[in-house]
Amino acid sequence: MHTPDSPRDGAWRALALLSLVYTFNFLDRTLIYILFGPIKAELGLGEMELALLGSTSFVIFYTVLGVPFGRLADRVHRVGMIAVGLLVWSVFSGLTGFMHDFTGLFLCRLMVGVGEATLGPAALSLLADYFPAGRRANANALYSAGVPLGAAAAMFGGGALAQAWGWRGAFFALGFPGVLLAAVLFFAVREPARAVVQGPQAQGGDWRALLRHPVLRWHTAGYAAFALAANAVSMWMPSLLAAKYTIPLKDVGMAMGACTLIGGLAGASVGGRLADAWRARTPGGRLRFSATAALICVPLWVGMLRAPSFGVALVFLAPLLAAALVWLGPAAADLAEMVSPRDRGLAVGLYFLGVNAVGYGLGPPALGGLAERLGSAADPTKVGDALLVCPVACVVAAGLLLVGARRRESASAAAGDVVATSA
Repeated sequence: MHTPDSPRDGAWRALALLSLVYTFNFLDRTLIYILFGPIKAELGLGEMELALLGSTSFVIFYTVLGVPFGRLADRVHRVGMIAVGLLVWSVFSGLTGFMHDFTGLFLCRLMVGVGEATLGPAALSLLADYFPAGRRANANALYSAGVPLGAAAAMFGGGALAQAWGWRGAFFALGFPGVLLAAVLFFAVREPARAVVQGPQAQGGDWRALLRHPVLRWHTAGYAAFALAANAVSMWMPSLLAAKYTIPLKDVGMAMGACTLIGGLAGASVGGRLADAWRARTPGGRLRFSATAALICVPLWVGMLRAPSFGVALVFLAPLLAAALVWLGPAAADLAEMVSPRDRGLAVGLYFLGVNAVGYGLGPPALGGLAERLGSAADPTKVGDALLVCPVACVVAAGLLLVGARRRESASAAAGDVVATSA
């Protein structure tokens, strides 16, 4: 029997399938990272061009379409919206293997971004309707387990398949299967009833009001800085570790896949429960929890980049991946709690716009350009010097999130709110 404090019927099935879709999302998003080496060797690309393929091509529409797709998710059948997006990004991920120049690769990555832009607003809106407020961070964290699972699958599968069949075969084998999952999702997950809202909030759809929100700006800015550092781990570390320690790509992929799986899953699963516990004590608890995680990342980044051996680097890498991913569930849970149910998709779209513009759009090309200026063309290990920007970004993220936590606590105190319990 459903009560206000329990998930709706079908919630766990929906969560499991959405987590699997998110796994495919990150698999197709990050597969190209482990394949940078062979793609660069065959096509003669530079670090900046790789950064454009790895992030900017993907993020152009993924970021820009987040807001209109967020509006759409507040109005249309969300399960169908996700299924169509999954179909699009899977087809173009597979088609990447047919490309023979930078332009073709860029266009395929662009369309992967178009398809993947449908997922975040619709999926997080669905989960907010399936799960009550006090359990959302944990549900969102379990959904976000798709990030390390997908990244690990890209590292494991991409490295092994590239060695066996070439980088093109890796795209064929790991891209096209998402088409089947799109059909399964559409027929297996039902669309839940949306939360009923009374009063002025029932209108929704005012993005200007969301931009003026006293907490959301700090929330988005802090997580954008955190995302810049978190994304850099998956994008640059495979090629850096292979070059720095002269390790075969397959072995680097297996090691990074294991670290991503162990560290990322631990961070995603434990992070949601801990964040909900911190939220139970104070309205800004989830933001304070994420700020703490950002500060923990700082010494782990420095230790990994200055490690004297491949084994020592992995010792720092696994906990770094855990700390770098614990914020995914708390960030989404706070969004669902701070805005009207009618604005959840739009709020997620605006959040993705800010976070991905920095974490995927501006950050990677800037890091790639810095690496080239430091001499990465002659010495690939110079990428590691450029990545010292990442621990600095974590410090900035912690500061912004703490300001957001204080603003949230002040606003809640003024409103007489202690712990949110509404849907």
